[in-house]
Amino acid sequence: MAHRISIIEECKQEIYAGLEITREEALALVDAPLAELSAAANEIRAHMCGNRFDLCTIVNGKCGKCSEDCKYCAQSAHYHTDCQETYPLLTTEALLADARHNKEQGVLRYSIVTSGKRLSDKEIDAVCESIREIRRQVDIAVCVSFGLLEERQFRKLKGAGASRVHCNLEVSRKYFPKVCTTHTYDEKIAVLKAAKSAGLSICSGGIMGLGETMEDRIDMALDIRALGVKSVPVNLLNPIKGTPYEKNEILTDEVFCRILAIYRFLIPDADIRLAGGRGLMADKGERCFQSGANAAISGDMLTTAGITVATDLALLKKLGYDVKL
Repeated sequence: MAHRISIIEECKQEIYAGLEITREEALALVDAPLAELSAAANEIRAHMCGNRFDLCTIVNGKCGKCSEDCKYCAQSAHYHTDCQETYPLLTTEALLADARHNKEQGVLRYSIVTSGKRLSDKEIDAVCESIREIRRQVDIAVCVSFGLLEERQFRKLKGAGASRVHCNLEVSRKYFPKVCTTHTYDEKIAVLKAAKSAGLSICSGGIMGLGETMEDRIDMALDIRALGVKSVPVNLLNPIKGTPYEKNEILTDEVFCRILAIYRFLIPDADIRLAGGRGLMADKGERCFQSGANAAISGDMLTTAGITVATDLALLKKLGYDVKL
C-alpha cells in the first residue's frame, strides 16, 4: 500500500502548483506537528517571497477618547485604563520630524494611526498636508489607519501620497460582535473595499487571544484572502488593565507560531506581519520569523512599548533577511 503524504506536504504541493488550500485543509494543519509545520511555512515563505522583509513603524497620530467599545483597547472611552493621555491630530511638523527620525533608523514604511471611529473631513485635509510634506522631504512610504472612511476620502489620501490603508478585521465575522458593538464587521470590509477601489493597497489582520478559536482565526484569514490583502498584521493580545480582556490568558509562543505558519499556508504570497504583543514572546518573535512571518511592526506600539528598530535590524540580518519594500 502506497504511503500517503502528510497534510503539510500535500498543502505545500498544492501551493507550489498555484492552488489555494481549503478551510478543511487549514483546520487539519491545527493538529500537525509544529516543528514540521513551521519549517514548511518557512520554505513556502522563501519560495513565494524570497528573503525580502517588510519592516514598518507606527505613530499614534491622534490619541484617546475613542467612541468605540473594542474590548481590547486602552484608548476606548468606555473603559478606565492607565492610558489617560489624549491629544488631537499631530501637526505636520511633528509627523514630519517623526517620519524623518524613523527613516534615519532604516525604516522604509511609516504608518499614521488615529483613534476614533473615523477622521472628519477637516482632519483628512490636515493630514493630507502632512503626508504631502513627508513624501516631499523624506524617502519613506506612508500608510494610514484613520477608521471607517469612504472612497472619496481615500482618493484624497492617495492624491496626497499615501500608498496603503490599514483596517484590521480583528477576528472572525462570527466572533466579532463579542469584541465590538459600536461598529460591524461589514463596515470594516466596506472600508477595505473602498480603499482598494481608490487605488490603495490594503493591510488587514487581527488580534490573537481575544477568546476566539482556531476556526475563528482561519475564517478571518479566509476573508482577508478573499479581499486580496497582501499585508497581514498578526497581533498577540497584551491584556490591558481596565479593559474587559484584562484577565485573558496570553497565548503561548507555540500557539502563536502555529497561527502564523497556518496563515502562510493560507496566504502564501503575503507579508505576514508580527505586530502588537511581540514583546511578550520569550524570543521577541525570532521563532516566528522562521515559521512563515516575513514582516513586522518595529518600535513602540500605540499604547505599549515595542522593540527597537536597531534590535530588529540586527535580528533580521542574523536570520538572512533583506529589509526592503
